[in-house]
Amino acid sequence: MKTYRTGFLLAVIANIVLASVLAGVWWQSQTSRPTTSSALEGMPTSNTRDSTQSSMARAAALPEMPVPAVEISAQRLQSIGVKTGAVERKAVADEIRTTGNVVVDESRVAYVQLRYSGYIQKVFVDATYPYVRKGQPLFTIYSPDTMTTEREYVAAKQGREQVAQSTVPEVASSAAALLDAAAGRLKQWGVPQTEIARLESTGLVQPEIEVDSPVSGYVTERNALQNVSVQPEMRLYTIADLSTVWVQAQAFQGDLGRIKIGAQALLAVDTFARISPASN
Repeated sequence: MKTYRTGFLLAVIANIVLASVLAGVWWQSQTSRPTTSSALEGMPTSNTRDSTQSSMARAAALPEMPVPAVEISAQRLQSIGVKTGAVERKAVADEIRTTGNVVVDESRVAYVQLRYSGYIQKVFVDATYPYVRKGQPLFTIYSPDTMTTEREYVAAKQGREQVAQSTVPEVASSAAALLDAAAGRLKQWGVPQTEIARLESTGLVQPEIEVDSPVSGYVTERNALQNVSVQPEMRLYTIADLSTVWVQAQAFQGDLGRIKIGAQALLAVDTFARISPASN
């Protein structure tokens, strides 16, 4: 037992001595290192700077190597779509492409409607999209109301002529009032002035009244058919003047200040106005 205790103490003493020796060696190595080595570490020396400057000088003194020319055959240029042109000075424009619809100017549209009822007898413009001129006959209509008023007009005109030599002023004024009333009803119904002038000159009542186009343009809508009953609220023709049209396009709000109508847009509008309706 005593032998084991003595061996244990000797081992502990030996470990303590070994640790002390190792600690002394480590401390000596740390204190012997120069204090300025960490500050000077990584900084170039004068020899390094001189070598760098000399390398740069040699690189600048070397002659520039010419860039080799690239040659492409004509077939290759054509296949990849290369185009050449002369250098010129011109203004550069920012082009914005968008889609739109060409619509009719609402201020250049006319509607053919009657203020009296009747029955269509003859139709002269019997298709959609033909071009008609102002005053061109569209159709004829038979109306009992206008025929009755025309008969009253003729009777009043004849009565005025018969009492024109009357010595009683009331008789002459009454006949003139009847004539003016009949003429006023014809004008309110929209009877053409040519029809009233014909009635004034001939004194004959015709069963049909000719209705002419009020404007020049293309017929975009037609509801006038032969033997169809016509009411005042019925729209018989829609005639549009396509000399000026609208283009309704969509664009981003940020591009509105840079949008202008170019020559291609004007050409498209003019082509639509002159060709498209006629082709239908």
